[in-house]
Amino acid sequence: MAENKKVALEKKDRISVCWRSTFLQGSWNYERMQNGGYCYAMIPAIKRLYTTKEEQAAALKRHLEFFNTQPYVAAPILGVTLALEEDRANGAPVDDAAIQGVKVGMMGPLAGVGDPIFWFTVRPILGALAASFAMSGNIIGPILFFILWNVIRYAFLWYTQEFGYKAGTAITKDLSGGLLQKVTQGASILGMFVLGALVQRWVSVSFPFKVSEVQLSEGAYIDWANLPAGAEGIKTAISQFHSGMALDPSKVTTMQDNLNSLVPGLAALLLTFLCMYLLKKKVSPIVIILGLFVVGIVLHVLGIM
Repeated sequence: MAENKKVALEKKDRISVCWRSTFLQGSWNYERMQNGGYCYAMIPAIKRLYTTKEEQAAALKRHLEFFNTQPYVAAPILGVTLALEEDRANGAPVDDAAIQGVKVGMMGPLAGVGDPIFWFTVRPILGALAASFAMSGNIIGPILFFILWNVIRYAFLWYTQEFGYKAGTAITKDLSGGLLQKVTQGASILGMFVLGALVQRWVSVSFPFKVSEVQLSEGAYIDWANLPAGAEGIKTAISQFHSGMALDPSKVTTMQDNLNSLVPGLAALLLTFLCMYLLKKKVSPIVIILGLFVVGIVLHVLGIM
């Protein structure tokens, strides 16, 4: 892979990057998430590829942008980034936007894959295996779990990073044909699609204040005062409820009920778009988070949310 290149990453450089990637969340923060750990992992490659302080500083700054994904599946993203940085150092027209676009486009879809594989499949299987030994009083249980988990984890980190490195080099060979731009655009679209699909699940906005209250006619609701005593009363109430009778003598409609009847999750989507707009206007994420806290508390005290 180093043929016809003025400078190339050696295997020891990539091993160093892989090892450092295990500390991806070592400086996790609310503004740019895993950016510090990602930049830390890239340092051996940056030192190898760039000789001047100015180039190294620019590369470090480039990798201090926002980054967040499942920690283990960051490895193939690192591999692709290594390939892009290597080709850039050798004169290929790979700009900052292309590198950041690939990172952002890949981190969303891969995050959705990493948790089910590691936290919901590999870890429970190894835990069950280790627990079977531990329950019989065998100390090999926790030792086996520790060894197998780290062997699987580090093997995955190394081989997927190498896969990303080789695939990234192949991508950059066709820069003149626009392949890198197509991959960047496709990865970004896929990432935005996945993140958009998660809005309804992770963002919750509710307006519980009352819009209207209508008194129901007699027989349309359960008359709790005249139910039989004991278990018979409970049975009657359940039967009446399943027949369509209301629990209360009045029907209350909230603003959230009206919004749900129009477009469920509309408020959450609009809030997400507002945050995206503010980020586009270079508003600090910390300011946005604090603003959401303040507005949310004030609206809750006023009974609006």
